[in-house]
Parts: sequence; structure tokens; C-alpha cells
Amino acid sequence: MSATGATRLADLSAHEALALYASGALSPVELAADCLDRIERFNPRVNAFCHVDAEGAMAAARASEARWQRKNPMGPLDGVPSTIKDLTLTAGMPTRKGSTTTPSDGPWEIDAPFTAQMRKAGAVLLGKTTTPEFGWKGVTDNPLYGVTRNPWNLALTAGGSSGGAGAAAALNLGMLHQGSDAGGSIRIPCGFTGTFGIKPTFGFIPQWPASAMTTLSHLGPMTRTAADSALMLSVVAQPDPRDGYAGPRCEIDWLATPPADLRGVRIAYSRDLGYVSVAPDILRAVDAAVSLLGELGAEVIECDPGFASPKATFDTLWHAGASRLLDGLTNAQIDALDPGLRRIAEHGQSLSLTEYLIAREQRSRLAARMAEFHREFDLLVTPTLPLAPFAAGHETPPASDYVDWVDWTPFSYPFNLTQQPAASLPCGLDDKGLPVGLHLVGPRYRDDIVMAVAQRLEQQLGFGERHSVASLERLATA
Repeated sequence: MSATGATRLADLSAHEALALYASGALSPVELAADCLDRIERFNPRVNAFCHVDAEGAMAAARASEARWQRKNPMGPLDGVPSTIKDLTLTAGMPTRKGSTTTPSDGPWEIDAPFTAQMRKAGAVLLGKTTTPEFGWKGVTDNPLYGVTRNPWNLALTAGGSSGGAGAAAALNLGMLHQGSDAGGSIRIPCGFTGTFGIKPTFGFIPQWPASAMTTLSHLGPMTRTAADSALMLSVVAQPDPRDGYAGPRCEIDWLATPPADLRGVRIAYSRDLGYVSVAPDILRAVDAAVSLLGELGAEVIECDPGFASPKATFDTLWHAGASRLLDGLTNAQIDALDPGLRRIAEHGQSLSLTEYLIAREQRSRLAARMAEFHREFDLLVTPTLPLAPFAAGHETPPASDYVDWVDWTPFSYPFNLTQQPAASLPCGLDDKGLPVGLHLVGPRYRDDIVMAVAQRLEQQLGFGERHSVASLERLATA
């Protein structure tokens, strides 16, 4: 394209777009129009968006263009095309949560804190991205909007529950995407789509209304680069008085320059947490990325964090949270729910208070174990997922022994229980040419370490540069 030389609009990062706006070489109107055009072309195939607000986006882009022409941008994201997940309130756009049980006629008058901060920073909101019903599982399909697919292979899942955001980020249908993560819902789709995402320390990003999963649920960015996620975090990690679960004020400088090397960083590498079966080709890609951490100067020691699978603990808390979704629904509405969601919600209703309190106690012990572990290690590194993306429209891989989605996401949900920052960084490809994610887990409140290592390793890996949007566009139209 003429405005940026050899770089296509579709390949731009948020940082690059903002630099072009500042120089006058690109208009927010031009970039928003390109994103909307590509959404029109690719969304029928991938189903990343459940709502597109073309009129609102273009109006916001024109207002941004006028501000840039006056050399007076309203905030650090002025004119950057962005999206919000369909679980997060957005004024002027429906928030249906992927469910036929939600009202179809609004009113849609309130911005959640995340949405409000994005608008305040000048982001151009393109629309809402898909989620499974109420975000309940690790893949993205729902009774209202259907199945979301992976741009790397349209027969496969993009993961979930932020699967729409993952697919949109992979195709760069907007540069900044909001996800939410109560058991892996940012990191799972990032692992499956070759994108970056982080679940920050719980409480750093306000969440209102509260999730049914309460203190398991974190909000965070999903982008093609870790640097763009850092930019997004600098905007949204701000307090909001509506959040009744808010943690301490975040004092991190998200835009700090990544270190030149990783000397002094002590990393524990666990290939399987001591109990997970991981596909050999995924381990090869992760091993190669971990070796680069050593080459960058980090001290890498192979060891496990020392806990057994906390699946039973997580299931108790997850099912108890799901049971709240049944409150106020008619029998007909309950019958219309995703059958898997209905199953776990009804099981949640049968749990005793004692069972719930025991799970809370087990969760506390796990958090204490990880706090002790991080007295020795700055980071824990694992694979993001033990398996490759599988057939879309299924909760588990067909013909597998997995009972539910939690079975195949063993690396993600433990760190929702502990409320630690955890990110997924694309680190290579498996034997079928599908993305592999590297999982970086930091001590609570030390998201800066996770982001510094992720950005430095990203520079070394060059994954995004090697796997362009153009190649994914070809796959998405094959």
C-alpha cells in the first residue's frame, strides 16, 4: 500500500499504525475501512465476530483522523481498530453472551470498565467477538451464533472461550482484542491461533459486572504481538470503583523497554507439570523456544512446581459458578442452553456448602505452594496446551479419552486458581504446521517479568514476522 511502502495495512501492529498516524502517512479512516472490508470477506468463514458496528467504527475513525490532523490525539490508542468480547458490556452494541436466553433488544447503554478505558484512549471499536455460551468452555460455539473456526485450518477450533478474539487477532481484523480468562480462555485460543495473550494478576484489570466465576475470571489483551498487548495493558489496567473484587492498584510500567538480555532471570521449565501427557511435536517446539531463553542469558532449570492435578478443585468452583447462570431462567430457557453448560450448572446446584468450602481451602493451599515456588524462580515455563487444535464444534477431540474441556487444558486453569499472571506466546509449529504456544507464568503482581521475557523472546523468535496475515488469509479462503 502506498501509505506505508511495502507493508500492507493488514500486517500493521498497533504500534506501527500509531507511528504512521503521527507522521501523517496513514489515516485512521483508511485503516478502519481496510479492517471492515476484510471482516466482511473473512468473517463468514471464521465466525470471529457476532456483531460488527461498521457505521460506529467509521464515525470514530473520522473523529480520530481529525484529531491526528490537529496533532492532538485523545489518548494512546487513538484510531487503533479494536474489539470487545461478547461477555463485556459495550454501549451501542449487543452483549448476548452467545445465549438465546439473553434479551435481543437491549437496551445497550453501559460500557464495562474495560470498554470505557478503550474508548477513553481513542480506540476504534469494530464490534463484538464470539464466545461459547456465557464463556463456559475451552472452545467457541454457541446456540446463538454457531461455530468459530481457526484461520490456520477452517476445519479446526480456534479454542475458547475467547475464540472469536483469537481468530480476529490471527487475521489482524483489528489490532487489539479483549479476552477474558477464568480457566484458560485467553491462553487457549492464543495457543491454537498463534497469537499472544496474557491473563494478568487478578484485580489489575477491573471487571464489572462480576463474572459468574467471580475470582477465577481475569480480563486481558489478545494481539499478534506481545508489544501490542503491553500497549493495551497500559490503558486498561486502571481502577474502577464498580469492581467489588478489585486488587491493589497496578503500578507496573507496561511500556518499559524490554531488556537486552535475560541475565539474572531464573526460570523453571516443566515439560508436563509432572502429570500431563504432551504430544511429542509440541514438546519439540517448546524445547527449542526454552533453549533460546538460555541463549538470551536466563538460568533455566528443569523442574516441576510440585503439585498434583487440581482438576477436582477447579471443577467444584467452576460448576458452582455455572449454577448461578440458571437463576431466573424459565424451564424453556434452561432447555435451550448448551447441553454441556446445563449439565455442569445442574451439578453445581447439587454441591454442598462443605464441598465448596473445601475447594476454597484447596485453592488457597495451591496459591501458597506457588508463592513458595516463586521465591526460587522468577518464572515457570510450560507448554500452553498438550495437543494441537482439533475439529471445530466439539468440546473435546473426537474419539479421545478426554471427558471435558478441562481435561485437555491442564496447563492453564491451575493458575486461575492461584490468580497469577500467565501468558501464551507463539513459539513455533507442530508437525502439521499448526501453532504451538509457550506458557509463561509469573509470581502474583509480577506481570512485568512475564511481559519483559515474552517481548524479548518474541524478538528472538520472530514468529509473527515469519507467519504473515497474508498466509492466513490464503488458508481462510482455501
